[in-house]
Amino acid sequence: MAAANYFYALGRRKSATARVRLSNGKGNITVNAKPAAEYLADSKYFMHELMRPFTALEMENAKYDISVVVSGGGHNGQVEAIRLGIAKALALMNQDLKGTLRRADLLGRDPREKERKKFGLKGARKQRQFTKR
Repeated sequence: MAAANYFYALGRRKSATARVRLSNGKGNITVNAKPAAEYLADSKYFMHELMRPFTALEMENAKYDISVVVSGGGHNGQVEAIRLGIAKALALMNQDLKGTLRRADLLGRDPREKERKKFGLKGARKQRQFTKR
């Protein structure tokens, strides 16, 4: 594979970061050098989430090889980071697809993150029990 034959995008969600490479190929999806089904423990929900950018564009049978390196976070955060990376790579590949992906709400990053623990409190917001007397 030549160096300029792929589209690179970065997707993030919570503390997960996914680096996605999209190229023409046979339709193989690898996540951290494993087949996606194996990495995601054959979860139908996670595989469906990965394919959402393609289903939104009605390109389910499109033959693209997707290579992903993902780190941090849990399973759900990683899958949503990968999904965002795939959508961004598709938008880079063809600017005409950007509007469709945006309308399907696939190009926006979900800003919700874990709130940090504050000093003097038990957690981010939980306080010690109040005693009146």
